[in-house]
Amino acid sequence: MHYSESQQRRRDRGDQTSADGVVEAVYVTSKAGRGMRPLEEAEAIFGVGLAGDRYFSGEGYYSNKPLPGGGRQLTLIEAEALDEVERETGIRLGGGESRRNLVTTDVRLNALVGRRFYVGEVLCEGIRLCDPCKYLEEITGKPVLRPLVDQGGLRASILLGGTIRVGDHLVPADATDDAVTLATLQG
Repeated sequence: MHYSESQQRRRDRGDQTSADGVVEAVYVTSKAGRGMRPLEEAEAIFGVGLAGDRYFSGEGYYSNKPLPGGGRQLTLIEAEALDEVERETGIRLGGGESRRNLVTTDVRLNALVGRRFYVGEVLCEGIRLCDPCKYLEEITGKPVLRPLVDQGGLRASILLGGTIRVGDHLVPADATDDAVTLATLQG
């Protein structure tokens, strides 16, 4: 497949493994198709999702289409990706319009697939990229499918619940600390 220069930059950027970002925004919506509501904080429930969100209650557009290994519990997108789409195409896609739960800065989300990380006090695991879909274009009325290729965000599972707040840091989980935390939960 041939990639444009900007797509290649995004693919290259995803190979980086550093994570030390900040949550810029938190969003939920109670039902598929409804606008995303900005929150200052949301309760992340182990194995389920964000309280009040459509996938938490099984009311999401894709709720009846489970993903192998999960990945609908928490979705994240980089603010920098949204800015790049606007810069390259003139299309402004707001954080809530992205249909992702968290908008982050200063972290390469693609690098977190298969890795554990904390969002504030919440332990997560990156499951897969959150590729853009036709439904996003339909609901926003904006042609963002192609510009968001390889930068549509991250799908994550919640391994240890807690509160996620605007301003929380997103950092890699230390392997030793991570093992102790999970052993405590299972014991």
